[in-house]
Amino acid sequence: MNRKRIAAVLGCAAAGFLLAGCESGGAERVRNIKIGVAVYDQYDTFISQLVEQFNQCAAEMSDSADSNISVKIEVYNAGKSQTTQNDQVKNMLEQECDVICVNLVDRTEPVTIIDMAEKQDVPVIFFNRELVEQDLERWDRLYYVGAPALQSGILQGEMAADLFQKDPSVDKNEDGVFQYVVLEGEMDHQDAIVRTEYAINTITEQGVSVEKLGYGIANWNRGQAQTKMTQMIGQYGDAIELVLANNDDMALGAIDAYKAAEIDQEEWPAIFGIDGTDVGKTALNKGELKGTVYNDKEGQAEAMLKLAVGLATDSSLEDLGLENGKYIRLPYTKLERQ
Repeated sequence: MNRKRIAAVLGCAAAGFLLAGCESGGAERVRNIKIGVAVYDQYDTFISQLVEQFNQCAAEMSDSADSNISVKIEVYNAGKSQTTQNDQVKNMLEQECDVICVNLVDRTEPVTIIDMAEKQDVPVIFFNRELVEQDLERWDRLYYVGAPALQSGILQGEMAADLFQKDPSVDKNEDGVFQYVVLEGEMDHQDAIVRTEYAINTITEQGVSVEKLGYGIANWNRGQAQTKMTQMIGQYGDAIELVLANNDDMALGAIDAYKAAEIDQEEWPAIFGIDGTDVGKTALNKGELKGTVYNDKEGQAEAMLKLAVGLATDSSLEDLGLENGKYIRLPYTKLERQ
């Protein structure tokens, strides 16, 4: 073989070696990850803010100079229909999503989604609406990201009890009893039940006597809460000293009802929410809300993205702090009017 031919062969071999090195070494090939996100209702304020934060985290990861991951997210709105959500998950699987994140419409009906995902071997991260523990154990590639519902009720109850004990003006009839109404999220919904139960139990454990005047199911919705609260104002009037709402949207609905009734803010009962949404914090700063419980949407979005990327790339999940290998729960915190 002449010298020119030998040089050409060696040159090709070197180029091939360098190309292989670029694909597996320093200049790593970008890994594209597709994540499908199914939400129960895009008009839920907390959920919309959580998904917005999730998209922002994904964009920051994709744009980072140190990352070889590019994340594409597709969001589907079920419009409060579990059947619609099931069809959406089916479509995500057909579109070959690497991971599916599901905010269940009906927390007691995850089986169809689980079975479809297991058949395609696509991991599922349920979020915000915690499914029954036994269902999460149906397959080893099921996970949950959220917050402990009972803690939100406890913190809401602590704030209400503390206010009653420190501010005599909230006891309007001066009988030493906190007369209250509840705006509940959904009929028979686990989070709604737990939030209400633990809020009331905590108030009484703090040494404050309570009397329940009424309640309304408002389905986490501000407009429905306004309607229910208007009815209770008409029925109980000034006897209402405390409004416990299972989320900020319903607390804001209660505020809307008092404004519509043209009742001076000084005459309103103490109103408490849960979630710490942007609009909830605005109402808190105005003194319209006495307190809310912050649900860490930023932390949950970041944790869910890291978990999804870890699952899609078959990476170790050891650093994510999974409880029982399946749960990521971030704590609530109190937000009170200072």
